[in-house]
Amino acid sequence: MERPQQKESSADRRLGGDTLSWERRECPRPGSDSSPQGAKQTWSVQDVWWGWALTGNSLPGLCWGLWDQGQPEVLPKPSIRADPGTMDAQGSPVTIWCQGSLLADVYRLYKERGSVYLEAKAPQGSRNKARFHFASSSSSEAGQYQCAYHTRHSWSEQSDPLPLVVTGMHRKPSLSARPGASVPRGENVTLQCHSEVQSDTFHLSKQGSLAAPQHLRLQDTAPPVQANFTLRAVTSAHSGTYRCYSSQSTAPHLLSLPSDPLELHVSGSSWGLQTPPTSASSTSAE
Repeated sequence: MERPQQKESSADRRLGGDTLSWERRECPRPGSDSSPQGAKQTWSVQDVWWGWALTGNSLPGLCWGLWDQGQPEVLPKPSIRADPGTMDAQGSPVTIWCQGSLLADVYRLYKERGSVYLEAKAPQGSRNKARFHFASSSSSEAGQYQCAYHTRHSWSEQSDPLPLVVTGMHRKPSLSARPGASVPRGENVTLQCHSEVQSDTFHLSKQGSLAAPQHLRLQDTAPPVQANFTLRAVTSAHSGTYRCYSSQSTAPHLLSLPSDPLELHVSGSSWGLQTPPTSASSTSAE
């Protein structure tokens, strides 16, 4: 680095009564945390340990270095998804994709916000995403995942959490409808999920729905147990195929086998042509 030239003008040597001088000294460089949980900012120029400090009687020292020429770079947060989905049968394969940046060189997949992670180098042909494949889903793979990626300068922040649920961990519950599986439009219907296995949480899903499964937690867990999901003032959008699962709150990502499917038909609907509801219906427990 070339030392700044000093002018002979007194205006360049004095400021507010202070005598100014240039002094070569070790300057603090802008810090960047190397951890994915660290700061979001990185620096797009090489770090410099030495610079020129402008000092005076009332100036603590103003460091000037190459980093002053750099602009802070904010790394976009990656996205994460599971293929074929976030609910997978025991023994089936699942792939988690992390999408980051074309500048990425390494990707990491974290489970349950822990320090243990899987790492993958960015593929040469598509550096903006990485693939983490599990050949067989089990209780070991179930849990909550986040991912991050690394560029030349630092790590990105972690993605939003992705829950990976594994089904088939114990016996299936049964699902029935009261007063029946065929109900007039505007009436209420209760879908009853019954389990002979000790459970405190039940899940109701609708085939083809974009909405997340409904969840209902019970206080009394001694088998047999039953959860009642009430669909109020049903419309044609409620028609479809339903299944329920049971689980323990201590292992929220490990579900039972699915119940046998229940076909719910709302009279007056055009069967098979309905758009799935986009939000969960109300639930109640009896």
